Amino acid sequence: MISIQSLTFQYANHLPLFQNFNWNISRSETWAILGPSGCGKTTLLYLLAGLKFPTSGKVTIHGEKILRPRPHSGLILQDYGLLPWATVRENVALGVNVRQFYGADGKHTPDNFIPKDNIESWIQRLGLSEVADKFPGQLSGGQRQRTAIARTLALEPDLLLMDEPFSSLDAITREDLQNLTHSLCAEQNITLVIVTHAIEEAAVLGKKILLLDMPPNQKTNVFENPNAGRDGYQNSSEFQNLCKDLRHEMQKRSTP
Repeated sequence: MISIQSLTFQYANHLPLFQNFNWNISRSETWAILGPSGCGKTTLLYLLAGLKFPTSGKVTIHGEKILRPRPHSGLILQDYGLLPWATVRENVALGVNVRQFYGADGKHTPDNFIPKDNIESWIQRLGLSEVADKFPGQLSGGQRQRTAIARTLALEPDLLLMDEPFSSLDAITREDLQNLTHSLCAEQNITLVIVTHAIEEAAVLGKKILLLDMPPNQKTNVFENPNAGRDGYQNSSEFQNLCKDLRHEMQKRSTP
């Protein structure tokens, strides 16, 4: 589904974050991106989202080179990205309304519409019916994040990109939304790529974990984690050992 080929990316007057970097993701896989601060985790996510572009090399999704944001990719940010003057219902409907005006390619009038009942369906599914007419400032952090997820899933994406979406939430709410994300991606056949700075969260969400080095990143360090999402996995010795290994590898990469 996703192919990154010979990617080099650098900001002006900085060393490259990525240099001749290659990475492939298959359809419906769940990936977590982990690494020390400043290693390029969020930049890599933005490259997948079409918000930043390679200095050289290319990023393709379903064989199409990414030259701009892709309509079937959903992006959920750490700060939720909600309009403060719009209700939950209006925020969930935002993407659908934009899509109906511009079309699926972002340029042309659409020849088919996402049904409006998609909006109400996801409001109900995400447990937001009782707060649907409230504004973001009246919601808890968990409700805001559920609103952002509902808005994204209403657009029927095949790729979900998440940038540290649960970092500001309390432990119980965070665990609840982690489980919800896993189940929804499996049910909707969505490919998930999530950036996190938390080792345990990467082990919970990513069936594959990409561990980045300090720049420049030139190779993919992948940890297989096939039991992510399994009931009781977090209490297993396998989970604890993986977290221990990841912590050890991150410490090595963070040491000057």
